[in-house]
Amino acid sequence: QVQLVESGGGLVQAGGSLRLSCAASGGTFSSYALGWFRQAPGKESEFVAAITWSGISTYYADSVKGRFTISRDNAKNTVYLQMNSLKPEDTAVYYCAAGISRSYTGSYPSLYDVWGHGTQVTVSS
Repeated sequence: QVQLVESGGGLVQAGGSLRLSCAASGGTFSSYALGWFRQAPGKESEFVAAITWSGISTYYADSVKGRFTISRDNAKNTVYLQMNSLKPEDTAVYYCAAGISRSYTGSYPSLYDVWGHGTQVTVSS
Protein backbone atom coordinates (compact mmCIF):
# COMPACT_ATOMS: atom_id res chain seq x y z
CA GLN A 1 0.00 0.00 0.00
CA VAL A 2 1.37 3.37 -1.02
CA GLN A 3 1.82 5.98 1.69
CA LEU A 4 2.93 9.58 1.37
CA VAL A 5 4.43 11.67 4.17
CA GLU A 6 5.06 15.39 3.75
CA SER A 7 7.63 17.42 5.68
CA GLY A 8 9.37 20.76 5.52
CA GLY A 9 6.53 23.10 6.34
CA GLY A 10 6.86 25.93 8.82
CA LEU A 11 6.70 29.65 9.45
CA VAL A 12 8.57 31.98 7.12
CA GLN A 13 8.55 35.70 6.40
CA ALA A 14 7.26 37.05 3.12
CA GLY A 15 9.96 36.84 0.48
CA GLY A 16 11.52 33.79 2.09
CA SER A 17 11.85 30.21 0.89
CA LEU A 18 10.88 26.73 1.99
CA ARG A 19 11.39 23.30 0.50
CA LEU A 20 8.69 20.72 1.04
CA SER A 21 9.44 17.03 0.74
CA CYS A 22 7.09 14.12 0.28
CA ALA A 23 8.47 10.64 0.90
CA ALA A 24 6.67 7.66 -0.57
CA SER A 25 6.65 4.09 0.65
CA GLY A 26 5.16 1.04 -0.97
CA GLY A 27 4.65 0.44 -4.65
CA THR A 28 6.96 1.55 -7.47
CA PHE A 29 7.68 5.25 -7.09
CA SER A 30 8.92 5.71 -10.64
CA SER A 31 5.49 4.67 -11.97
CA TYR A 32 3.62 7.48 -10.19
CA ALA A 33 2.75 10.90 -11.48
CA LEU A 34 2.92 13.28 -8.53
CA GLY A 35 1.42 16.58 -7.54
CA TRP A 36 1.08 19.17 -4.82
CA PHE A 37 -2.18 20.79 -3.75
CA ARG A 38 -2.91 23.27 -0.99
CA GLN A 39 -5.86 24.36 1.08
CA ALA A 40 -6.07 27.66 2.90
CA PRO A 41 -8.48 28.21 5.83
CA GLY A 42 -12.00 28.69 4.56
CA LYS A 43 -11.03 27.98 0.96
CA GLU A 44 -11.28 25.03 -1.37
CA SER A 45 -8.30 22.90 -2.20
CA GLU A 46 -6.30 24.16 -5.17
CA PHE A 47 -3.74 22.68 -7.49
CA VAL A 48 -0.16 23.90 -7.07
CA ALA A 49 2.17 21.80 -9.22
CA ALA A 50 2.51 18.40 -10.87
CA ILE A 51 5.25 16.28 -12.41
CA THR A 52 4.99 13.31 -14.75
CA TRP A 53 6.34 9.91 -13.82
CA SER A 54 9.38 10.49 -16.03
CA GLY A 55 10.06 13.85 -14.42
CA ILE A 56 10.42 15.39 -17.87
CA SER A 57 7.26 17.50 -17.76
CA THR A 58 6.04 19.80 -15.01
CA TYR A 59 2.89 21.87 -14.59
CA TYR A 60 2.13 24.84 -12.35
CA ALA A 61 -0.77 26.94 -11.23
CA ASP A 62 -0.51 30.50 -12.55
CA SER A 63 -0.33 31.78 -8.99
CA VAL A 64 2.97 30.01 -8.31
CA LYS A 65 4.57 29.91 -11.76
CA GLY A 66 8.09 31.31 -11.65
CA ARG A 67 8.29 31.03 -7.85
CA PHE A 68 7.75 27.32 -7.13
CA THR A 69 9.59 24.33 -8.60
CA ILE A 70 8.49 20.71 -8.40
CA SER A 71 11.07 17.95 -8.77
CA ARG A 72 11.45 14.28 -7.99
CA ASP A 73 14.24 11.94 -6.98
CA ASN A 74 13.24 8.40 -7.89
CA ALA A 75 16.27 6.97 -6.10
CA LYS A 76 15.01 8.49 -2.84
CA ASN A 77 11.29 7.94 -3.52
CA THR A 78 10.76 11.62 -2.83
CA VAL A 79 9.07 14.55 -4.54
CA TYR A 80 9.98 18.12 -3.64
CA LEU A 81 8.38 21.51 -3.87
CA GLN A 82 10.86 24.38 -3.73
CA MET A 83 9.00 27.54 -2.83
CA ASN A 84 10.70 30.91 -3.30
CA SER A 85 9.49 34.49 -2.96
CA LEU A 86 6.74 33.34 -0.65
CA LYS A 87 3.72 35.56 -0.11
CA PRO A 88 1.18 35.64 2.73
CA GLU A 89 -1.41 34.26 0.30
CA ASP A 90 0.69 31.09 0.00
CA THR A 91 -0.29 30.24 3.58
CA ALA A 92 -2.06 26.86 3.51
CA VAL A 93 -1.77 23.19 4.31
CA TYR A 94 0.16 21.60 1.48
CA TYR A 95 -0.60 18.05 0.37
CA CYS A 96 1.28 15.78 -1.96
CA ALA A 97 -0.59 13.22 -4.02
CA ALA A 98 0.24 10.34 -6.32
CA GLY A 99 -1.45 8.97 -9.40
CA ILE A 100 -0.59 5.29 -9.27
CA SER A 101 0.52 3.88 -12.61
CA ARG A 102 -0.34 7.16 -14.30
CA SER A 103 2.15 8.99 -16.47
CA TYR A 104 0.26 12.28 -16.14
CA THR A 105 -2.16 13.69 -13.60
CA GLY A 106 -1.87 17.45 -13.93
CA SER A 107 -4.32 19.61 -12.02
CA TYR A 108 -7.12 17.01 -11.84
CA PRO A 109 -7.71 15.79 -8.27
CA SER A 110 -9.72 12.81 -9.53
CA LEU A 111 -6.57 11.40 -11.20
CA TYR A 112 -4.74 11.14 -7.88
CA ASP A 113 -5.16 7.91 -5.95
CA VAL A 114 -3.18 8.50 -2.76
CA TRP A 115 -2.86 11.63 -0.64
CA GLY A 116 -0.59 12.60 2.21
CA HIS A 117 -1.77 14.15 5.45
CA GLY A 118 -0.37 17.57 4.71
CA THR A 119 2.17 20.02 6.11
CA GLN A 120 1.40 23.56 7.26
CA VAL A 121 3.06 26.51 5.56
CA THR A 122 2.57 29.92 7.12
CA VAL A 123 3.94 33.07 5.51
CA SER A 124 3.97 36.19 7.67
CA SER A 125 3.81 39.68 6.23
